[in-house]
Formats: sequence, structure tokens, C-alpha cells
Amino acid sequence: MSRHPYLDPIDSGNKVKLDDYDPADTSGVEKHDGEEELDKLGQEFAELGNLLTYAGTHALLIVLQGRDASGKDGAIRKILEFSNIQSAYVHPFKVPTAEETAHDFLWRVHRVTPARGQIALFNRSHYEDVIAARVHQLVPPRVWKARFAQINDFERLLTANDVIVLKFFLHVSREEQVERLLDREKDPRTAWKLNPGDWRELPLWDEVTEAYEDLLRRCGTPEAPWYLVPADKKWFRNLAILERLVLALRPYRSAWVDHLKEMGKEAMKEIRALREQMAKKDPDLFEEKKRKHHG
Repeated sequence: MSRHPYLDPIDSGNKVKLDDYDPADTSGVEKHDGEEELDKLGQEFAELGNLLTYAGTHALLIVLQGRDASGKDGAIRKILEFSNIQSAYVHPFKVPTAEETAHDFLWRVHRVTPARGQIALFNRSHYEDVIAARVHQLVPPRVWKARFAQINDFERLLTANDVIVLKFFLHVSREEQVERLLDREKDPRTAWKLNPGDWRELPLWDEVTEAYEDLLRRCGTPEAPWYLVPADKKWFRNLAILERLVLALRPYRSAWVDHLKEMGKEAMKEIRALREQMAKKDPDLFEEKKRKHHG
């Protein structure tokens, strides 16, 4: 891919202003061309995901954050279209249960991180504990402020143990968010998504914006970067995310292929040894099979 990628990692440490990013940006790509490219990227992601699964040396954690109606569910559905259902799973993070609140805030998160060979998609995540907890004043400022460093340490632990971590913030405009919320009321197929809480959040737009800007500045690391995704156009949102997933996994491809070849060699050695043992116990059966096999 010779052109510049659609998404760059957020430059951590520098002040982030969401108003500087156009949520309707498509990098000049037309929808038809973007959908064709998306399908190609999806097929490559499917191959890379299978290599990750069968090699079993790494895991992939995909974190999706964003305001209500920013498109987290839609992005997850598109990723799952190209994922091996036996090794990929989704975990949504809702209001903590009584058991979860009795532990540290990362307890419920660590329990559902992916094992090697797995792909996990987080619909919201541990970042709710520095977004919702801050905006709704669920804990004192000293508590949620300390969580930035705790989250960075947690993600370093994951990446040091072969978890590939990619974090996407879906950046949607206020106008598009309201339109999507209204559309849910019109379509019976999306009635299950109706939630009065979505409307309660709208007056808190500025507070949520400030919280996300702080998060993006303080919790992006080289090992686990944040990517800001223009999310007003659903097709481009999916395209940009799939491209970044492919770019993250490509460097591992040759190592995974080599590992699988070695696994195959070891398996073949074991199979040959088992055959020799069986041939000694039942030589007539194996002589007959050899004759049929060699014609």
C-alpha cells in the first residue's frame, strides 16, 4: 500500500482538540471505491486472523470507544464478517455489577482479555472508568485521574505478553448523532436500541468531549496507540478500521507462517512414529494400504 494510511496514531502527550478533526472526512475516497477496497482488506484480515489463531503465539485486542450512536456495533459487525467465529468474540462493558465494583476497576477487564490465538472486540472498555466515572462524578477526581497511569501500565502488561492492542475512538458529529438517534425511533428493527440514557447524555456533549480529549492525550502509547476514526460515514469508518487492523497484523505474517510450518513438521514426526508403532502391531493392514496408495 503505497499511499498514506487513512488513520495515524494520536500523538500522545500533545493536547488533542476534537474540533480539529472532521468527523465526515473520507480522505477523498468515493464510497464505491471504498467498498471495493474494504472487501479486499477484509479478505486479507481474514487470512491474517486465521494465521494468528492457528499459530497461537499472539492475541489481538480491539477496543472501540465512542459516544452513543457513533457506530461501535456497526464496526464490530463488519469486523466479525471477516473473523473466524471460533476464535473471535465480543465483550460489551455496561454498568459494573456489585461484584465488579467490589474489586479494582481493571478486574473485570483483565478477566476477558484474549488468550493467545484469540481476537477480542471490546464494545466500550476500561476507558469508561475515566469517561463515565468522570462526567457523571461517580468517583472523586483524584481517583479517575490516577487511572490514566494504571491503564497505561495494564496495557503495557498486555503488549509485553504478546497481545496486539489497537484502540479506536469513533468520532461522530453532534448532528449525525442526533439524526441516528431519531432514526432508531422510526425503524422498528432498531427499536431495541432505544435508550432514554442516550438523550440524557446529549446536554453533556462538552463535558464528554473534554474527557475524551484528555484520555486520547494521556493514554496513547507506542505499544497501544489510539486511532481517531471519522465516523459520520459508516462505510469509511469500516474501511479505515479494517485498513489499520491489516497494517498492524501484516508484520507478523511471515513469523506466523514459519511457526505453522514448524508445527507441521513436528506433527508429521509424531504421525510417522505412530504409524510405525501401528505397522508393527498390524503389518498386514499397512502393507495393503501401501499397495493401494502406490497403485
